[in-house]
Amino acid sequence: MAVNTTNTFAPDVGEMTEEAYERAGLKLSSAYDLRTARRSIDFMLLGWQNRGINLWTVEEQITSDLVKSTEKYTLKEDTIAIFEVLLRQYSGDVSKQTDFELGRISRSVYAGITNKLVLGRPTQVFIDRQQDPDTGVTATLWPVPDKNTTYKLVYYRMRAMYDSGPGGTYNPDVPNRFWPAFVAGLAYNVALKRPEATDRLQILKQSYEEEFQLAADEDREKAPLRFFPGGYR
Repeated sequence: MAVNTTNTFAPDVGEMTEEAYERAGLKLSSAYDLRTARRSIDFMLLGWQNRGINLWTVEEQITSDLVKSTEKYTLKEDTIAIFEVLLRQYSGDVSKQTDFELGRISRSVYAGITNKLVLGRPTQVFIDRQQDPDTGVTATLWPVPDKNTTYKLVYYRMRAMYDSGPGGTYNPDVPNRFWPAFVAGLAYNVALKRPEATDRLQILKQSYEEEFQLAADEDREKAPLRFFPGGYR
């Protein structure tokens, strides 16, 4: 018998919800069942943002030109976490463009800087995360930029995961390597709401954690890591 040579399996949220209900020993039989499952999906994906770095949500962002004597800049909306932050000088100039890595400092270290208005090429950045992800992530630079149209910030961020969408006809904001964990997690969360599925909770929880761990172990940077002796005093 010949082997199928296609790999186009791509279930939408509705199909994944049906699979999750079946694993929980339940039947998806009403519009409310789908609506409550969508709500569980969105809560589950919010929880995934707290489990670690989801590589498919990591993006490079470049700000507009920094402004002389302005130290605070609002970063792109729906930012969950900031990783590396670079200062790019002479952006777009083939012969002069240069990136400098900014040292990230804590709130207490920034508060301890005596003169926060010193002008110069920024070397440090304080990232402030507030409640509203649309307006609440700011980068405060020190020293304060001393020139106009010379500097930009280049940063790598983890964005918020997208909602499941209405009607159950959208694909989840999850790569296919995480689909088994997605379905297992949804089955567990659906079963939490239904008393008749109580006897399956333990095995559904175990399956969810195992599937998520397998996907998370695979979803990581695979570049070599090198250690060098010295450097501390």
